[in-house]
Amino acid sequence: MSTKPTVYVGMSADLIHPGHMNILAKAAQLGDVTIGLLTDAAIASYKRLPHMTFDQRRAVVENIKGVERVIAQETLDYVPNLKQIRPDYVVHGDDWKTGVQKKTRQRVIDTLAEWGGELVEIPYTEGISSTQLNASVKQIGTTPNVRMARLRRLIDSKPIVRVLETHSGISGLIAETASTQRDGQTVEFDGMWSSSLTDSTSRGKPDIEAVDITSRLNTINEIFEVTTKPLIFDGDTGGKPEHLGFTVRSLERLGVSAIIIEDKEGLKRNSLYGNDVAQTQSSIDDFCHRLKVAKNSQVTRDFMVIARIESLILEQGLDDALERAKAYIEIGGADGIMIHSRQNDPQEVFDFCDAYAKFENRKPLVVVPTSFRQATEEELAARGVNVVIYANHMMRAAYPAMSKVAHTILEAGRALEADPYIANIKDALAIIPENEA
Repeated sequence: MSTKPTVYVGMSADLIHPGHMNILAKAAQLGDVTIGLLTDAAIASYKRLPHMTFDQRRAVVENIKGVERVIAQETLDYVPNLKQIRPDYVVHGDDWKTGVQKKTRQRVIDTLAEWGGELVEIPYTEGISSTQLNASVKQIGTTPNVRMARLRRLIDSKPIVRVLETHSGISGLIAETASTQRDGQTVEFDGMWSSSLTDSTSRGKPDIEAVDITSRLNTINEIFEVTTKPLIFDGDTGGKPEHLGFTVRSLERLGVSAIIIEDKEGLKRNSLYGNDVAQTQSSIDDFCHRLKVAKNSQVTRDFMVIARIESLILEQGLDDALERAKAYIEIGGADGIMIHSRQNDPQEVFDFCDAYAKFENRKPLVVVPTSFRQATEEELAARGVNVVIYANHMMRAAYPAMSKVAHTILEAGRALEADPYIANIKDALAIIPENEA
């Protein structure tokens, strides 16, 4: 048994740099070092999902000189692990005195005081920035396999995964880089949605599966050239079963994380029309067959096939939606369920969520709040929703802006009056990072 003091160091250990090594070296001078390695969920609770998985990060940290053992830290809060280990010292960089970790720091101090432990803070290493390293990683890009697997990791790690519609490289860049502060935490989009509606609308074509799969794959490739986040593909009805297998394998090659296919058949019409236009829902058996074709076609384990249920859209009722959800999972092998509604009130979706939560073999639940847009992410997460997709907002934002500018130029006979509605040239160019290189 070692007689040295016990030292605890909490780490994300995603991008190890000299600052981390300096902290670990100082910790090793104080005693036997135990690393509390933050899980993906713990990290995602206050910032982006780490690039490496927990097992990959653990393999790195276990092989650092001076580290005696590595245990999982399940939350940002150190207290559960500290009370279990009762270390003599906790070592941390001094960059957590402000911001989201300020309260965490104080809880560490208060807990250590219970047995006379000490917090040792190491000065920040100048010239080293995790933010800059993350930016560099984004510039390098990602690989298809890493991008594809990221969606499952996000679903496992976050209360709700936030996805934004993209239909071009520029809209993809916005989804990649947009962020804001909410309740003291940085909030950003976790992934992208390739919508058949917006992909066809951007080409001036009707939303009736008029854009062929090759054209849609080209759009995804353009988006992937400038982004790193995972993408979910709107597969409409999936088309002919004979073609669906090709679609799935093509999406996997690119690194798409999931396809969502809807249980309708015949000429595709936008769901928000509901019964105002003729739309036919597939039988459960036929749609389960379609799901099986998709699942049997995939090559990787990370790709997801998600079943979209149109029962509420077509006013078939909650019981029908639940019956289909159970069959699509148990018989069709679906990796997730998407429930849709065209009602302004989210109650029928909430009712589905409550009943779906009782499924023994529950899979991730996806919601698209286009109609019931007053429902907050917090409300959806509380009902068990795993993924929220803002499915057409980027295209709907672009249309009125472009139309306004066009009409303003026509009315004024010059471009000056359009200035309030457009970005200046410098800002427009700055959207592309390489323009400022």
